Amino acid sequence: MIPVDRLLGIVIFFQTGIGIQGNVSLIYLFSFLFFTGQRLRPIDLILTQLAVANSLLLLSRGVVEGLAALGLENVLDDIGCKIVFYLHRVGRGLSLSTTCLLSGFQAIIISPHKPRWIQLKAIVPRYIMPSILLCWIFHMLQNIIILIKLKGPRGTGNISETKDYAYCSVNVTDLISVSLHGLVISLPDAACMAFLSFNTGYKVCLLYKHHKRVQRVRTDTSLHRAFPETRATQMILLLVSIFLTFYLLNSILTGCMKSMRVSRWMIHSSDFLAACFPMVSPFVLIKSDPQIMRYYSTVQRRKKSTY
Repeated sequence: MIPVDRLLGIVIFFQTGIGIQGNVSLIYLFSFLFFTGQRLRPIDLILTQLAVANSLLLLSRGVVEGLAALGLENVLDDIGCKIVFYLHRVGRGLSLSTTCLLSGFQAIIISPHKPRWIQLKAIVPRYIMPSILLCWIFHMLQNIIILIKLKGPRGTGNISETKDYAYCSVNVTDLISVSLHGLVISLPDAACMAFLSFNTGYKVCLLYKHHKRVQRVRTDTSLHRAFPETRATQMILLLVSIFLTFYLLNSILTGCMKSMRVSRWMIHSSDFLAACFPMVSPFVLIKSDPQIMRYYSTVQRRKKSTY
């Protein structure tokens, strides 16, 4: 019978393959359209960034999990451990901040047509790329401590002074440093989660008001005009709901791991929960956003015209 931790490793390996296929297809789609002169929506830049962050998160741990599932454990040396965990943390942070950016952008787009909102809608697309660059810089600097503190799983020293995370270990003798790092990591995450929760509630209220207004004015013109915005908002609400669910479950498990002896199945379970949203999100986007399907049709027509 296959052990639970080995079974979870195999599941994560296939989970990584499925997620990478979905995210890379989105990256290829938007890149192809951009370089061939196709006009893209401002939101497509955020979706591309989300696909890149998800791919980074999946690749940084999925390959190691796959090797572990095949019985090749302790494949990372000290440098490899630092790089893998650093990229994983950067990808995780980027996925969270990009989801916030996506949710915030959509909230502005569907806001009431009042003068201050109209002005904001006009200028917000210009700040998408600077916001993405700031996210990259912030998360790369935030996680530099990983390159200092983490060690390979076969490091020497007093075993009571280290906390083992299967592939890597961290020195826990300096409790102040560990607590400070936990605070630095947790505060931005908590702020993003609060923002997502508030933003989701705001958009639900807007959709409810729009639904009541449509019920009063049942003309084909108003229904046709409102449908694309409503459907896009529902798609992003679904994405955010999936993200919040898996993120909260993973955070609870991670908190438990910090307060008790870490077992291999707990590490694999945490990796599985962390990879659920990156795996699911590209397929939710492809299924829910009709514009993406039209993009795929455009790509197919252009490819046929070149042959």
